[in-house]
Amino acid sequence: MKNLGIKVEYIYHSGYTIETDRYFLVFDYFRGDIHIPTDKTVIVFVSHGHPDHYNEEIFKWSNESSNLTYVLSDDIDIQNTEHITRIAPYETKVVSGVKIDTLLSTDMGVAYILNLDGISIFFAGDLHWWYWDDDSKSEKRRMEMAFKSEIARIKGLNADLAFFPVDARLGEYYYLGGEYFINEVNPSIFFPLHFGEDYKVIDRFINKMGAKNTKIMKVTERNQKFTL
Repeated sequence: MKNLGIKVEYIYHSGYTIETDRYFLVFDYFRGDIHIPTDKTVIVFVSHGHPDHYNEEIFKWSNESSNLTYVLSDDIDIQNTEHITRIAPYETKVVSGVKIDTLLSTDMGVAYILNLDGISIFFAGDLHWWYWDDDSKSEKRRMEMAFKSEIARIKGLNADLAFFPVDARLGEYYYLGGEYFINEVNPSIFFPLHFGEDYKVIDRFINKMGAKNTKIMKVTERNQKFTL
């Protein structure tokens, strides 16, 4: 695993920050303690408008930093401004020097693929193999095909960092999406998303995956920090 020279902080649920020499990136914040720096380019990403991924409180952060911009999925009803960029699935945009590509989520909104300072980052949002027991066989099959179709677009991406759901609510199928994603995309480092306060599911996932080239990060508490 190469030295990326970055810092990652887990905020809550699907909320993370990534800090590089020049940038401070925020993803899917809706709750928790967070510090917005004033000496870096800040970009706040929102993958979709579900309330566990999006909180309008983020717009107050522009009072703390003069160099702050927002990138929001276009399912969120808000106007583009000088500091707000809406983005649709399968679009490519450059914001503050960061190249941004998107996929279509299997739930709502987009997944992000970012390239900055020679680092590749994948953030899934709610793109996942959602396998619910009470869905019909046809619904389960439709979800599987939709998910695999999106992952095929980035097969072998070899992202330096990937953030992807590991959700205990799926019961015995909690690992399906993450396992398929790791096998197909082969990211160097994997951070779990969408687990609320169920940290045990991360241990289960690490044990389930066994020895892989991908390093699965063990998150154990809010505001846990990782230097990579």
